[in-house]
Amino acid sequence: MIDPHGRVVMLSGATGGIGAAITRRLSEDGFRLSLGVRNIDEAREAFPGFEADGGLICRFEAGEADTAKAWVDATAARFGQIDVLINNAGILRQVFFDEGDEDLLDELWTVNVKAPFRLIRHALPHLSETGGGRIINVGSTDAKRYRAGVSVGYAMSKHALMAMSHAAKAAGWEHGVRVTALCPGAVDTPMIQSIPGVTPVDERIQPTDLAEIVAFLLGLPNNASVPELVVNTRLESGL
Repeated sequence: MIDPHGRVVMLSGATGGIGAAITRRLSEDGFRLSLGVRNIDEAREAFPGFEADGGLICRFEAGEADTAKAWVDATAARFGQIDVLINNAGILRQVFFDEGDEDLLDELWTVNVKAPFRLIRHALPHLSETGGGRIINVGSTDAKRYRAGVSVGYAMSKHALMAMSHAAKAAGWEHGVRVTALCPGAVDTPMIQSIPGVTPVDERIQPTDLAEIVAFLLGLPNNASVPELVVNTRLESGL
């Protein structure tokens, strides 16, 4: 297993349920973290003392293309390297063939697809320099199939993220970059609470469980690549 101490992790969506759990878990392991967030003050409130302990908090707004490069550049300048990129930021909007306008579809595409694409594009040269770079794209079981009642727009965006994960794996493979599309089912976060028929609370995945999985994936050597990891909450014959 790869020693986490000193490795530099870029993490988007760090103040949400999954992101906050990953931040705390990786900090405990000894990673050096650079958090990309929409609201810096909110992040500082969520993680008091984070910057004093050597962490970096940068503004990252999915809808503003320049913030992706600025965050990558700031991270490289601060730490001298980038070992891991975790694309965790994501949104859910209800878009069906008979419901939801294209503005919502555009929003899904901006946050769930274009933002991770930009970050990978800018971070990949740095990840390739380490010989053991890692990318984890937090997707969904909805990236693996379509299930009735799920937002068509959301499923489309997560399928695109899956394709991007495999493309990034191919692009960085010779330089030791390994990429995982982490695809959880219903996670116990506010994002899904208002959805009709959602998985009951006591059956949902906990963010801390996903954080443990992320820590495990980041420890694997180059010859133990995990391109996709599905973590389901329900019994499905195809997953």
